[in-house]
Amino acid sequence: MDEQQSSGTQGGHIERTLKTRHLTMIALGGSIGTGLFIASGSAITTAGPGGALIAYAVMGVMVYFLMTSLAEMATYIPLTGSFAAYASKFVSPATGFALGWNYWFNAAITVPVEITTVGLVMNFWLPHVPAWVFSGGAFILIFIINYLSVRSYGETEFWLALIKVVTVIIFIIVGVLVILGIMGGQGPTDLTNFTYKKAPFVNGVPGIITVFLVAGFSFQGTEMIGITAGESENPEKAVPEAIKSTFWRILLFYILTIFVIACILPYTDPHLLSSDVQDIVTSPFTLIFKRAGLAAAASVMNAVILVAVLSSANSWMYASTRMLYSQAREGYAWKMFGYVNKRGIPIYGLLGTTVVGILVWATQFIGPNAYNYLISASGLCGFIAWLGIAISHYCFRKAFLAQGHQLSELKYHAKWFPFGPIFAFVLCIVVIVAQNLSAFAKLDWSNIAITYMAVPIYIVLYLYYKLRYGSKMIKPTDADLSRSTKGESYEPTEDK
Repeated sequence: MDEQQSSGTQGGHIERTLKTRHLTMIALGGSIGTGLFIASGSAITTAGPGGALIAYAVMGVMVYFLMTSLAEMATYIPLTGSFAAYASKFVSPATGFALGWNYWFNAAITVPVEITTVGLVMNFWLPHVPAWVFSGGAFILIFIINYLSVRSYGETEFWLALIKVVTVIIFIIVGVLVILGIMGGQGPTDLTNFTYKKAPFVNGVPGIITVFLVAGFSFQGTEMIGITAGESENPEKAVPEAIKSTFWRILLFYILTIFVIACILPYTDPHLLSSDVQDIVTSPFTLIFKRAGLAAAASVMNAVILVAVLSSANSWMYASTRMLYSQAREGYAWKMFGYVNKRGIPIYGLLGTTVVGILVWATQFIGPNAYNYLISASGLCGFIAWLGIAISHYCFRKAFLAQGHQLSELKYHAKWFPFGPIFAFVLCIVVIVAQNLSAFAKLDWSNIAITYMAVPIYIVLYLYYKLRYGSKMIKPTDADLSRSTKGESYEPTEDK
């Protein structure tokens, strides 16, 4: 069987049509969602203003190192499937197999979860219409966007992410004006709330660790920039530019947002406990916009939440489709999922992911417990993917130097190697282990199984491939540094 047929791309090929502005906005909007708009206040209640700021800052630094690691590999070898493909090339085939299926599983489950949330958000305006009607319509819309072309995904995500970005910027500006007493009619607000009662550090180190875990989930999705690199028009330029914005995005969006909320609302405010889309009326964003005089604050923020959820569903549908395509291309899934139509869409990968998404979505109506277990099973998948990025980058750099290459050949250098990937690896392990320590203390095995389900699933996938195919760790001198993989290649652009 020839190379083209074995790759499953005989119908067409992946199109590199995503522009720099698409990747930049995908990176900017990747971690802006309900975690920031609604649940950010609960972080202040849990750890106090000082503890929340420290937790998000540390997690932000870790994510920045991860993204620079991903950028170094993605600019040298921009592949669809990204970090799973890199793990296969630089760590071991078993690692790539397990990482790819782990991430696809996470993405395929996240799509119906976000789609379900669309129905809950729409019920804010139309409470008498069944939520599944809106969810079904959203599923069709997301499918069509991803069916048309990668450009339609990029354009949609650009505008949805732009709305989220603008909302956060307006919130920070309005919040500062309220703090200064220019808006709100209550006079200037000082830093009294930062030292109110037990503030700035509430619940001590355990409180900070709890928020640290929450912050990790808030930043899930930033790794999608690596998946889009395979369809970027100019990855050597676009990926580094998008990654560079990561640190400043986190600093601006999360750190400043938490600072503004903490200045205006004390950590004891019961409204800060809101963490569900149905709590939009008491969201910190809504409350502060109302204080500034925006009468329709709840409706405006509900609309923004709707945008955020649709954006998330759109991105996860794209990511899951590309990961399934990558798994097929690497020989880890049926070859049909590697087929690409004339518009550059892995059409069977999209259809397969959609069918799985619909089945997961339907389980909430016929078996709510099964639906909840599926969601729990995907809980730590994102952190496992981050572990894979850190390990892959460490092995990539070692292989690059071991095979006689010079760092000057790399268009983009990750910051502070090897500290960056090692730091990210250690913190990801801490996050995974510390997810539910109280369950271990009580020997609550049911709770432990639900919380950590993703870990044994990954281990089973890894051992299955290793034992069946005899997969071994790849030596640095034997790693595949070619700038192509089965059915997909990349020729670097000349410097101008």
